[in-house]
Amino acid sequence: MQNAGLKQLELNWRYLAFDVHPDRLLQVLEGMRSMHFVGLNLTVPHKLLALEWVDELDESARRWGAVNTIRFDGQLHDGSWMPVGKAKETGNFQAIRSVGYNTDAEAILTSIREDLALDLKHSCCVLLGAGGAGRVAALKLPEGGVRKLFLVNRTRSKCETIARELQVTHPDLQVEIGYPQSGEKVDLILNATSLGLKASDSMPWDRESLNWDQVSHAYDMIYQPAETPFLKAARLAGCRTANGLGMLLHQGAAALEIWTGQTPPLKTMREALHTHIYPTGSSVESMESAG
Repeated sequence: MQNAGLKQLELNWRYLAFDVHPDRLLQVLEGMRSMHFVGLNLTVPHKLLALEWVDELDESARRWGAVNTIRFDGQLHDGSWMPVGKAKETGNFQAIRSVGYNTDAEAILTSIREDLALDLKHSCCVLLGAGGAGRVAALKLPEGGVRKLFLVNRTRSKCETIARELQVTHPDLQVEIGYPQSGEKVDLILNATSLGLKASDSMPWDRESLNWDQVSHAYDMIYQPAETPFLKAARLAGCRTANGLGMLLHQGAAALEIWTGQTPPLKTMREALHTHIYPTGSSVESMESAG
């Protein structure tokens, strides 16, 4: 995805993947700084660790409590800062700083709007999972217009912590822990757990507590496999479904814009994602049309 975007933007850059143990993350970040990397993306568990190790936090990282994107800035002779990708064009720089961002939160809403064609205004949602991804989703969904949010997690205390946070940030939001009553309309059920990554995983919801007849849309942050058992059950019940590929696309595109200062070529990046992740032709679109 990123390399396809870089090629489209005609940048002589390369996006590489590194398997980094958490104990070595700081060492790797310092190495990238010394080697004048433009920036990088982080996945779990590095997103939380990086909060303490970057030089500056963008408002997005402070707000969501996680860093998934880092940009390196170079200091010019006049003391001003520029992204390393641009500062290189002006010559040497005096110092380099790391700036942490979070592009996950906005990507969630964008993907729901695009891939489910769902307007969240005044909607009722059920959120499965209260881990890092679940927390970000819970805090972001009200910004899309959600009026009522049900929090479901194996550990109730995590839901209670998020509920208290939501009472402060969104006092008008109706927050409940557990499933809605039978017959209550649910506009969206969102799986933010990792259940579904493996064929042997249990379902992320309690089948006896949720009647699919009351649900119209289902979203799973997992994008591989293309259709998890959760999404299959939703599709067979007549729900419109989408997986997390759109979220992956938009968080990555936002990161590319942070590094380059240019508008990311979304169409090219989306095509590259589909070709790489679903080489046999399975796709989000085919799931939606089937539903």
